[in-house]
Amino acid sequence: MDAAANPYTPGAGATPVALVGRSSELESVRVLAARTKNGLSARSVMLHGLRGVGKTVLLRALQHELDDHGWLTVSVEAQRDPDARALARQQLERGLLASARRLASRSERVGEKLKAALSTITSFSLSVGAGVSFGVDLQPARGRADSGVLEFDLAELVQDVAPALVDAGIGFAVFVDEIQDLESSTLTALLTVQHQAAQNRWPFYVFGAGLPSVPAVLSEARSYAERQFEYRHIDRLGHDDAAEAFVDPARSAGADFTPDALARLIELSGGYPYFIQEFGHQAWQLAPGPDIITDQDARLAAAAGIDALDAGFFRARWERATKAEQRVMRAMAADNDAPSLLTALVERLHKRKPSDLSVARRDLIAKGLIYASARAELAFTVPHMASYINRRHSDD
Repeated sequence: MDAAANPYTPGAGATPVALVGRSSELESVRVLAARTKNGLSARSVMLHGLRGVGKTVLLRALQHELDDHGWLTVSVEAQRDPDARALARQQLERGLLASARRLASRSERVGEKLKAALSTITSFSLSVGAGVSFGVDLQPARGRADSGVLEFDLAELVQDVAPALVDAGIGFAVFVDEIQDLESSTLTALLTVQHQAAQNRWPFYVFGAGLPSVPAVLSEARSYAERQFEYRHIDRLGHDDAAEAFVDPARSAGADFTPDALARLIELSGGYPYFIQEFGHQAWQLAPGPDIITDQDARLAAAAGIDALDAGFFRARWERATKAEQRVMRAMAADNDAPSLLTALVERLHKRKPSDLSVARRDLIAKGLIYASARAELAFTVPHMASYINRRHSDD
């Protein structure tokens, strides 16, 4: 098959040719946009699930939906970094300036409400916005949204831009990927201002995507967070959706699968979108073609895909763990893809009590490698991580 025409896109956050099985989440955002246009409010969406289920791609698709409706949108990728707070603020400032320029360019005329909004946006983003022009003569709104304290500045920003947004029937949305890793003061500022916005009917919303721990992390940051969002557990695709995710890209490029090949690849992928892209990519690369992928091609793709996942997707996460943490992960792998009881891990690791594992448990959770699936239980955040460990590291 022609490698240049390969329609599969393995890679973190890479947008697939076919985004399937996520129509409910996309529809919820369209409803939010329609309600905002009618002067009504709704809850924003918070996505959570294992790695490899397509949360980042879906979050970006939700943002594109609101971009298409003319909203003011900003994206932030949470990072574990000594300068995480400053980096998050910079992402907010830069994204806000870019989105505000689009908003100003779409407006037939810049009225007083929009001019006031742009002045406060300039003030909020002053550290990165020097010399930025919105095509209209204005000055930063001195004394508004420029204190350097995000919770205060963001509240004033949203309050000042709300009148212009309400007039236009649009809103302001912040999209945060890996939200469980967002620096704590930034997270609480976003949650607090969204809460204030709901009370004051300002059209401001926070959307996020992250690991299964997200609902607990947000609730711990602000107790009312459990009522602020429509939480959506994003899981692997069902059989029919997985088949569509394999077949649609191939057909768009003039190719198809034999039934046996398709069945084999669906089973191999487990319905996880990231794995679908990897195995689809390998099958395309290895098939002689010119326009059909056979079961023999799928068999070759299985071995190549597993090697590729082991070398990149799994290995990168394994090597983030210390030796002590890897011992805990090997003990968890004895349960395959099922959650591990802490009591069982204590026994396997020859410890005396669960608290002996507390440091490794805490650090593995902080690194996003495991999560507390239930009380006194741990599970991998990466599907099939146990299979990788048993395949590659069981005898370390």
